[in-house]
Amino acid sequence: KMGNAESNAYQNHLSRFLPEEQSDIDGIFDTLSGSSGSAGAKNAKATKKTMTLAALQARQSAHTQESLPEPMTVRLYNGMKSIDLPGKSSGLSEQVAKEQFVIFMSNLLKGNADEKITIIMRMISKTEGPLKGKQIQEFTEDLITSVVHVLSYRKELKGWSLENTRDSSSGVKTLASELLSELKLPDGTKPEGSQLLETNFDGSVIEDWVYRVPQISVFLSVVIRQGLHVLHSLPDQTNDILNLLPRCKGIKGRGVVSLFDIPAIIYINSHLPAELQHKWQLLFSSRLHGESFSQLCAHIVNKGPCIVILKDLDGYLFGGFASHSWEVKPQFQGDNRCFLFSVFPTLAVYTCTGYNDHYMYLNHGQQTMPNGLGMGGQHGYFGLWIDSDYGKGHSKAKPRCTTYNSPQLSAKEDFTLDAMEVWAVGDVPESTGKKGKKSILDVDPEAQALLEMAGKSRESEGLREPLEEEEGDD
Repeated sequence: KMGNAESNAYQNHLSRFLPEEQSDIDGIFDTLSGSSGSAGAKNAKATKKTMTLAALQARQSAHTQESLPEPMTVRLYNGMKSIDLPGKSSGLSEQVAKEQFVIFMSNLLKGNADEKITIIMRMISKTEGPLKGKQIQEFTEDLITSVVHVLSYRKELKGWSLENTRDSSSGVKTLASELLSELKLPDGTKPEGSQLLETNFDGSVIEDWVYRVPQISVFLSVVIRQGLHVLHSLPDQTNDILNLLPRCKGIKGRGVVSLFDIPAIIYINSHLPAELQHKWQLLFSSRLHGESFSQLCAHIVNKGPCIVILKDLDGYLFGGFASHSWEVKPQFQGDNRCFLFSVFPTLAVYTCTGYNDHYMYLNHGQQTMPNGLGMGGQHGYFGLWIDSDYGKGHSKAKPRCTTYNSPQLSAKEDFTLDAMEVWAVGDVPESTGKKGKKSILDVDPEAQALLEMAGKSRESEGLREPLEEEEGDD
């Protein structure tokens, strides 16, 4: 009778998968348990096979480089082992049965927060009972590290690479801290800093956290699909994984290292409107196009929604998302989808408060109004400001920016700009009108912007845009 209950639970979990998904999962388990090729691989006897941690590790390092970092392989294995089967004394076996493997896959890839939580608790710590914040932090950092590693290993970075972005190790830490800042005790308080690391959190708190922080489930899914190479090629119902990273255009072959790191790109991209999450295209980089406000305007005006990121001389990284095309005019522009963000030393997004509509501002060559690029706050007191006298800026937001509720983003209130990038997000709008057909030698930035809109590149700048409209994911 026990065998019956066991096979029922197993069948219920198996039925969550489509037939082609079932055969994919069967195939991987058979390989790991060493039962592939046997005539009975698909019949009930195969469910008596088991797999070991050594087999899982061997699969991970079957190639020159491991598809998943070692600590994550061990965590996945502990998660599989933690699944109690009816009629089996739990936790005694050092091996994983096929039923455990299938239920693990079913709960983590198809389950709700309630079904995921026991497994996640065991992936965080092998022992039962409340978990310390430090253990949750280590798990979260391992998870993010594994996502970056496996996407790079599988060549799924969509034109980004570990070479053309900032070092991801600091990004792993800042993203983990940002996700951990959502851990709430039952009384609603959020412990911070060293207090967080020493606090004990029980299962219900961690379940609430996994439920409220969707990245944890998305990252686990990526690690399982790409790391174990299961269900990776089958169409997924969820868009979260599809647009986890946007396709990157405009940086390849130009010897530029972006101010962004991979974890920050994933995080900022998840806050963009859904229809803009599929592609980022480099419009302006101070390292490529020079440190000039007129160059900046020429490259970003009328290019659709954009992300601006700056680095000050103290190494702070911060910026904003502009929901509308930048236009040179003396009025505020944009709408309530705009936000400001910090990338380093902390990673955070600050959305609009509804207090005013000072979302974005760009002016140049005016006598009466301030000239520069600003977001949030008011003239003279922007949440983020770059002066038209290129290189100077401010973030005056004490105690908080009225428009975005953001703190001071730069290290000093008045900062010196070290580097700047602007990325168009989503599809860059088709050029409007045919006004762009002026002399190529015309150096007026407005005319140059129109030329670029009309698709004419100014080869006289000595900076030809590389041809990469159709570049693959290499």
